[in-house]
Amino acid sequence: MTTEDRKRLVRRLAGDRGFAEQYGFRVTNNPSSLFQLLCLAVLLARRGDFRRALDSAHALPANGWDSAARLARSLHADRVRVLRDAGQRGDVDQLADLLGDLARTVVERYRGDLRRLRATAGHDPGRERALLTALPGVDDQVADLFLRETQALWREVAPVADKRALTAARRLGLGRSADDLAELAGSGESERLAWLVGALARVDLEQRYAEVTR
Repeated sequence: MTTEDRKRLVRRLAGDRGFAEQYGFRVTNNPSSLFQLLCLAVLLARRGDFRRALDSAHALPANGWDSAARLARSLHADRVRVLRDAGQRGDVDQLADLLGDLARTVVERYRGDLRRLRATAGHDPGRERALLTALPGVDDQVADLFLRETQALWREVAPVADKRALTAARRLGLGRSADDLAELAGSGESERLAWLVGALARVDLEQRYAEVTR
């Protein structure tokens, strides 16, 4: 692939506005949006059909749990019902517990506002990741998925690329690391990088390689 071909493909992918927004989740720096993105990351990190994760993530705010505070006040039995109705399989009771614990911890530590986590970390990317992975159900994979989206807002964490995005980048000849993708997106373009990385993750999840290389 020539340099011009790579640039053309990057423009096309970044024009899709990433991952979360393509699936109906707003990427804005407010408590509700950030918490919904964190729940989405937790659900996407689980094994199984990613569409169930998306449906479950949409089901939470659809049932009135659009913030950490509201989810923290929900009943376990109600969370189980909503998750099952959204198609979740496996240990749904455990997942309902995890989401409840996550919401309560975000409320207790950060008054329901993940911007306070960022402030506590002093906008230091390593500290932000450490505080995120100290939350219930948040490991490095979940942190990658969350930061993949929020690097458009929290510019200090860039560049971030999750495993699926890097798999797609390698297969499409766009590089092998987050730094490679950042170079293609442009210096200081964390929003464009977030869109590019998110679009690459979608390509791998949906197996759209043939479509994007036409």
